[in-house]
Amino acid sequence: MDTERIKDYLIHCRVVLNLSEATIHSRMNALKFYYEKVLNRENFFLAIPRPKKHLQLPKVISEEKIIQGLLAVKNVKHKTLLLLSYSGGLRVSEVVNLKIENIDSARMQIFITKAKGKKDRIVPLSPYLLKHLRVYYQTYKPKIWLFEAQNTIEHYSVRSAQLIFKSAFKVLHLPKSCSFHSLRHSYATHLLENGTDLRYIQELLGHKDIKTTLRYTHVSKNALENMESPLDKILRKHKSK
Repeated sequence: MDTERIKDYLIHCRVVLNLSEATIHSRMNALKFYYEKVLNRENFFLAIPRPKKHLQLPKVISEEKIIQGLLAVKNVKHKTLLLLSYSGGLRVSEVVNLKIENIDSARMQIFITKAKGKKDRIVPLSPYLLKHLRVYYQTYKPKIWLFEAQNTIEHYSVRSAQLIFKSAFKVLHLPKSCSFHSLRHSYATHLLENGTDLRYIQELLGHKDIKTTLRYTHVSKNALENMESPLDKILRKHKSK
């Protein structure tokens, strides 16, 4: 097919199938790989524009609700899993793929292997979390995976971890858009609000591009708290007269 036929197909995906920009980008990447790497038509996709991605701000949970939700969890395994995710800013896939050997209590570090982008990284191990990890270990005695599935051979599934989050935080009436990943967003935003350097947050999260980390400046409450609405300013002046 020529570029015009590909364009027609992508328009069909957006207008008729109503696919999201992210899904269309994925399909374009697959086509691009086929045409450039298999058919060796390197410049084929230069004439095909990509749809602009929707800039979605991270969904952040307040520190108060984070603690309220975590402390209300009674199940030791579920509580430890959620504490670990928030305290280290881990993705759900990174949490369930952790092995016992990834926890270094001597150096107070968590070693995350083959994360997104096939990168390893290290995050600090919270002393509070370490206490819970020791209680959890004595209770469940995992062998290889830190959070084992029922058969003890495989690790906990991503779906199971997501359901744990929903169960723990449903009593707080959070927006439906909040998910397990909101713990990671909240971790990064809370670090920023507490004065942690943005470059260090980038390293902790494993972001390749600082622009990805810069999103958290848009949802940090520090700048907003120091900003006065023109409405309030006008009313304050009016009352003073």
